[in-house]
Amino acid sequence: MPVPTDRPLPIRAQARVAANVRESEENWRLELSVPDWPGAEPGQFVMLSPGAESDVSRTDPLLPRPMAVYRFEPGENATTRVDVLYKLEGRGTRLLSEALPGQRVRVVGPLGRSFSLPPAGTTALLVGGGTGIASLYALAAAARRQGDVAVVLGARRAEALMAVSDFEALGVDLRLTTEDGSAGQRGRVTDALEAAVGGRASVRIYACGPTPMMHAVARWAAERGFGCEVSLENPMACGFGVCLGCAAPLAAGGYALVCRDGPVFEASQIAWEG
Repeated sequence: MPVPTDRPLPIRAQARVAANVRESEENWRLELSVPDWPGAEPGQFVMLSPGAESDVSRTDPLLPRPMAVYRFEPGENATTRVDVLYKLEGRGTRLLSEALPGQRVRVVGPLGRSFSLPPAGTTALLVGGGTGIASLYALAAAARRQGDVAVVLGARRAEALMAVSDFEALGVDLRLTTEDGSAGQRGRVTDALEAAVGGRASVRIYACGPTPMMHAVARWAAERGFGCEVSLENPMACGFGVCLGCAAPLAAGGYALVCRDGPVFEASQIAWEG
């Protein structure tokens, strides 16, 4: 699988924490001031150190954490503000949540294969679940500038939904689902897809979230003849295709490395049962 050569070249940087805000019981927003940021395409990611740098070298935990580039914009003093959304769920993200403004976090990125924008006249239907929502905002913003965008966001309960107000501000056709019915439609994202499509004839699907969710969305899209791209969230340790820890099985046989060949794939490329 060839690797595109037109991606922004990744950098290694010591980013300054501008803000680190708890937005709900488990969701956080980290704002980083990054020097020499080359930009990023929708769907790309960064590798972040698990917590802020300190005067004392720490190697536990050792490995960086992959995080979607949520959005970025020009900052102060020739830096770029890069936002990352994350869920508090392990020791690495707990250490990251303790990073204070002014402290430094190691950043490598942007990395990975990005989403493609839909053709003219085609509606982009974005489907996000859990932390996968963070991978879709930049795509929603880019697609909204050129055409029609519908978004379905889902989580187990209302507090777990990420960035709802940001998507609302884009002016997209937004629908929410929660498994407990505490926000939007009760159920899963697949329960809202038919209504989200409505009478639109030309639709392209983009999904990111838990693997069973993406598999279900991919199957739904294939049954209706819609093209579908997915962004896989396999665990990874390096981000460059060296450690081989993020391999995903392909429908045509063999494996792809999510960090290098993805994280975005055509849904039909993936051997979902594997």
